[in-house]
Amino acid sequence: MKRIKFCSFFLVISFSLLMSSVLFSQSKAGTTIGQFLKIEPSSRIAAIGNAGASLGGEISSMFYNPASLGRISGSDIQFTFNKWLADINYNYAAAGVNLEGIGTFALVATILNSGEMDVRTVEQPLGTGERFTVKNMAFGLGYGLMVTDRVSVGMQLNYITETIWHSSISTFGLNLGVQYQILDEGLTVGASLSNFGADASYDGRDLYLNYDFDPKKYGDNDRLPAELRTGSFGLPVIFRAGISYLFSFSDDYNLLLAADAMHPNDNSESLNIGGELNILQYVFIRGGYRNLFLPDLEGGLVLGAGFKVDIANSYNIRFDYAYADYGRLAETHRLTLGIGFN
Repeated sequence: MKRIKFCSFFLVISFSLLMSSVLFSQSKAGTTIGQFLKIEPSSRIAAIGNAGASLGGEISSMFYNPASLGRISGSDIQFTFNKWLADINYNYAAAGVNLEGIGTFALVATILNSGEMDVRTVEQPLGTGERFTVKNMAFGLGYGLMVTDRVSVGMQLNYITETIWHSSISTFGLNLGVQYQILDEGLTVGASLSNFGADASYDGRDLYLNYDFDPKKYGDNDRLPAELRTGSFGLPVIFRAGISYLFSFSDDYNLLLAADAMHPNDNSESLNIGGELNILQYVFIRGGYRNLFLPDLEGGLVLGAGFKVDIANSYNIRFDYAYADYGRLAETHRLTLGIGFN
C-alpha cells in the first residue's frame, strides 16, 4: 500500500510540474546531439499520437516508458522499418523475455542511415566528387518489474554512437520509468525520463588540419599539424507523464484513449493525444495528434491500422502501420512486425 501511495504521489507531482512548466519555458531547439533518439519506433503507439507513457502490451513500448516491460508476459519480438524524412532509413529491433518472479529483460537495437551524399563546400557547391554517409546507432539493455500487482518500474541503459564521415561521438544514456494501473480495467498513469546521460563531443580525422600560424610571414612552417576542438553537447532528455483509459463495450469491441504531456530539454513542451479502436480483438484502427501547442509545429496528424492473428493459442503475429504528417517536410511511413509468445 505504501508503494502504491508513493507512486501515485510521484505521478501527480510530476504531471503538475510538467503542466506548469508549459507556461514559462523557452525553446532550446537544436542544442542536443542524438536527435535520432527522438524518433518513435512503434507503429502502433506512433499512430496513437505517440502518447505511450502509460501504455504497454508490446516490447517497443519501452521506448516511451521502460516500466511497460514489467507488464509483459511471456516473450515478445518486434521489428520496425521507418522511411524517415529526406529518404533516411530507420530500423529498430527489440526482443524481451519475462522470467517469472524475476522480471522482464530486453535487448534493443536502433540504426539510422542517411545513405551516401555528396560532399559540398563553399568553393564547390555542386560537389567535390567525394561521398559521405551519416550513421547513428543505439544499443540498449532494459529491465522491468512488477513491484505490486498494479505498479511496475523499469530502466534501460543505452550505448549511443553517431558517425559523420570520419568523425564520431559516443556516450551512454539512461531511461527510467514507472506505471500505475489505478483500476483493474480502464485507467493507467505513467511517467518516464529518457536519455539522461553525460555530455559528449565529436572526434575523428575530419577535425585534423594543417595550420599556418602567420600567413603573412614567409619562411616559417605553414603546415603545422592541428586539430579543431568541438564543443560538448548533451542528449535530448525527455520527461513524459501520461494517462490512458480503456472503454470496454463488449468482449469484441473496446476503445483506448491516451494522452501524454512532454517536457524536453531541447524544445518547448507539448501534448500528444490519440486513440485505438479494437474490433473483434483482431483489427485495430488508430489516430491521433502529436506535439499539440508546440511552436512552429510541422504537421501533427497521425493515422494507422493493424491486425493481430493468434496461432494455436501459443503465439501471435502482429502487423502495424503508421502514417505521420510533417507538413512541409512531407510524411513518414512506419511498418512494424511483432511476434508474441504466451
